[in-house]
Amino acid sequence: MISCGCFGGTTFHGLALAPSICRSPSMFSPLRTLTLTLAATNPHHRLLRRVLFPTIVRAFSSTALPTAPITKQEGKAAAKPQWKAAIDFKWIRDNKDVVAANIKNRNSNANLDLVLELYEKFLNLQKEVERLRAERNVVANKMKGKLEPSVRQALVEEGKNLKEGLVSLEEDLVQLTDQLRQEAQSLPNITHPDVPIGGEESSIIRKMVRSPWEFNFNIKDHLELGKDLDLFDFDAAAEVSGSKFYYLKNEAVLLEMGLINWAIAEVSKRGYIPLITPEIVRSSVVEKCGFQPRGQNTQVYSIENNDQCLIGTAEIPVGGIHMDSILPESALPLKYVAYSHCFRTEAGAAGTATRGLYRVHQFSKVEMFIFCRPEESNLYHEELIAIEEDLFSSLGLHFKTLDMATGDLGAPAYRKFDVEAWMPGLGRYGEISSASNCTDYQSRRLGIRYRPSSDTPATSKKGKGSNLAPTQFVHTLNATACAVPRMIICLLENFQQEDGAIIIPEPLRPYMGGLNVISPKAKTSQ
Repeated sequence: MISCGCFGGTTFHGLALAPSICRSPSMFSPLRTLTLTLAATNPHHRLLRRVLFPTIVRAFSSTALPTAPITKQEGKAAAKPQWKAAIDFKWIRDNKDVVAANIKNRNSNANLDLVLELYEKFLNLQKEVERLRAERNVVANKMKGKLEPSVRQALVEEGKNLKEGLVSLEEDLVQLTDQLRQEAQSLPNITHPDVPIGGEESSIIRKMVRSPWEFNFNIKDHLELGKDLDLFDFDAAAEVSGSKFYYLKNEAVLLEMGLINWAIAEVSKRGYIPLITPEIVRSSVVEKCGFQPRGQNTQVYSIENNDQCLIGTAEIPVGGIHMDSILPESALPLKYVAYSHCFRTEAGAAGTATRGLYRVHQFSKVEMFIFCRPEESNLYHEELIAIEEDLFSSLGLHFKTLDMATGDLGAPAYRKFDVEAWMPGLGRYGEISSASNCTDYQSRRLGIRYRPSSDTPATSKKGKGSNLAPTQFVHTLNATACAVPRMIICLLENFQQEDGAIIIPEPLRPYMGGLNVISPKAKTSQ
């Protein structure tokens, strides 16, 4: 998922939005129809290939937080917990030094001491609930035989008191469980041992592709080029929507459509199922994917008076597509390539480095997403970054691939590779893509498991069949195939000509109606 931009408070399609949650997608009809021969050329669209990969260290693996059974009382519905993540709090407690060091290395604001304190309270309260249940069962058993009226009445009173106490404690247990899980949401994933420790400056270059293009004339940045070629209108968008919005015009529209269809076509050839996702999702899904929709300086737009938000990346709705399900092992890996619009508040973003199209509140993006077995995720991470490198090198871009340091990792990422392309008009490298291995961090929160193959046919139902193999959490990975605004920056600035024209890279031309060059407009006489 690429780190692009977003917005403050605004109104969208009649909905009042506050800067706290979301993103969104939608597709337009291209000049050239994109034809995908999925079934014929791509066996992955029937059942995706299985590839064996080395085992990696799982984040918070093993058993999950035990959920105390809640007794349904007569005349009163039992209290129910909020959404629950299968976080292994016992592992966290037993490895608190490792977890604490990981939090420090990642500059996370997670409060491990509070999590451990709440977990200890949870265990003590759970023991008390179990003790009262046992006492209540003893009282119930005593009342089965013949008893003196006075003895029976005493037992009735004792049972009533135990029942009232149990209801109260169970409600406290539910509240404490929710508080514990809420606080634990901020705990970051465990980090790959090869990830460099430190801030962004400590990131390591994995690969450098091509050399920068050389120019024998004074180059322009994308803002000046866009103005000269009549491709953008930031001023009108600022009046209509606010700052960091834009209109695309003329050939820029064809360029966006061409980039989207080119990216989907190229990735689909590699066995990824095309998707167009919902652009409004439940805030709980955003949280389960590892984002904080209502945190300070959130990048997410929330919809006021509604438990929904706009997506900041297709990673969120694609991650949720198999939420609360058990997948057969034969279906893995599941690979998707999803198109969406994305919405981000870009809280705190300012300065010349963010001007123009580089950091905006709304943009189009093509995202890759994989669900796989745990032992496969390291190699699929390499597959994703290889696809990104192939795509960008085919366009003739000069870029570098980075293994990002701990301080630059988002909470879900076990490891992240970034791609930064040279933007000559801006005079610097800029991030155009990233690829993250999230291991089981998201699947534990989203409830996505798979059932390993066995001699007995697997089932998708959550039955208790003793002859079924135990389920395991899948691993999830995501990567950006094309973040349109930043790709437009790269193309305009790298392929500008002395006469002001822009050469269209050959791979994009079939998706732009055969357009080879964006030529300067003829000036009209006054």
